[in-house]
Amino acid sequence: MSTATLSIPRAAVRSRFRDLDWQLVLYVVLLIAVGWVLGYSASYGQAVDAGALSQSVKTLIWLVVGVAGFAAAAAMDYRWLRTLAVPIYLVVIGLLVMTLMVGDEIGGSQLSVAIGPLEFQFSEISKVLMVVVLAVYLVSRGDRVGRLSTILGAAAVMAVPAALVFRQPDLGTALVFGAVLIGMLFMAGAGLGWLAGLGALAVAALPAAIGMLHDYQRSRLLCFLDPSVDPQGACYQLVQSLNAVGSGGWLGQGLTAGRHNQLGYLPVQSTDFIFTVMAEELGFVGGLILLVLFGLLLWRVLRIGWGAADGLGRLVSMGVATIIVFQVLINVGMVVGIMPVTGIPLPFITYGGASLVSLCIGLGLVESVRIHAERHRF
Repeated sequence: MSTATLSIPRAAVRSRFRDLDWQLVLYVVLLIAVGWVLGYSASYGQAVDAGALSQSVKTLIWLVVGVAGFAAAAAMDYRWLRTLAVPIYLVVIGLLVMTLMVGDEIGGSQLSVAIGPLEFQFSEISKVLMVVVLAVYLVSRGDRVGRLSTILGAAAVMAVPAALVFRQPDLGTALVFGAVLIGMLFMAGAGLGWLAGLGALAVAALPAAIGMLHDYQRSRLLCFLDPSVDPQGACYQLVQSLNAVGSGGWLGQGLTAGRHNQLGYLPVQSTDFIFTVMAEELGFVGGLILLVLFGLLLWRVLRIGWGAADGLGRLVSMGVATIIVFQVLINVGMVVGIMPVTGIPLPFITYGGASLVSLCIGLGLVESVRIHAERHRF
C-alpha cells in the first residue's frame, strides 16, 4: 500500500482533531477535575473494604470509559443518527426494563445494574440517547413541527422511557426527560401556546405522580417548603445541607476540612449533595467559579448548535444543553433549599460513572456537530 494512500485517513484525522471545539474540551476537563477533587474530599477518611476500589479510583476508571465514549461520538458523523433512531429507542426501552428486572436497589429505588465491581445507571445514558431519538423525530416532521399532532407524538415518544424510569421510582430523572421534551420542542419551533398547555398538563399530573412515590420520598420531596417540619427525619439532609452551606462563608473552610462533610453529617455527600461540600469547603467564591464554568460550557454548546449545518445537529446540541442546565439548576437549588430534593446529579461533579460517561458521549455528539458543520468557524 502506497504512502499516498495512507496519508488520506491521517489527513482526515488531523483535520477533525483541529476542528474540535477546544474551549468546550477545556471546560469539560476543568469540571471533571473539580468533581474528582470534591469527590476525594467527600470520601476523605472513609474506610474502604479490603480489595475494594476507592471512590477516586472508580472515578478514574469511569473517566477512561467516558473519554473513549467522547472520542467515538465525536469521530462519527452525527447525521448517521437518522438511520439509527428506532434501534436506539428500542435499546433504551430494553435497558430500562432490564433495570426494573435485575437492578440493584439504592435508597429504596431500583436504579443500577452491577458491571463487575462497578454500578451503572442506564437511566443516565437514556437521557442522551433520547435526545437523539427526539431530535430525529422532530426533524422528520419538517414544517409540521408546530402542529399539535407533532407535539403529542413527541410526548408519546418520551413518555415510555420516562414512565419506566419513574417506575424505579426515580422522579428526578423522569423530570429531566420532561425538561428535554419541552426544551427541544421549543427549539424546534413548536408554538408557545401548545407548550404552555403541555406544561400545564404536566403540573396537573404532578400530585398524582407524587402520590405514587414511597412515603419517605414524598416527605423528602416536600421538605424544601419547611425544613423545620421534620429536621431529624425526612428533612435531615436538607437541614444539614443548609447549615453546611451557611458555614462555608466567602472562602470556605478548606478542602477536607469541612466540619459537616468530614464528621459525616451530610448523607450522600458524594452524590446528591456534592455541591454542599463545595460550598462548605470552598465557600461562595468556589461555588460561583463552578457555576461560571457551567455557564461557559453551555455557551460553547449553544454556539455549536447555532452554527450547526442542519436541524438535527442544532436539536442534538440544544437537547444536551437542556440536560446540563436543568440538572445544574435543580441540583444547586435543591442544596440551598429552593428546589425539592429529587436526587438529580450535578453534571461532572456528582460521583457516578453513568452520569460522567453519558455526558461525555453527549458532548462528543456535540463535537461531531461542530466538526461536520458547514460554518464551523466562529
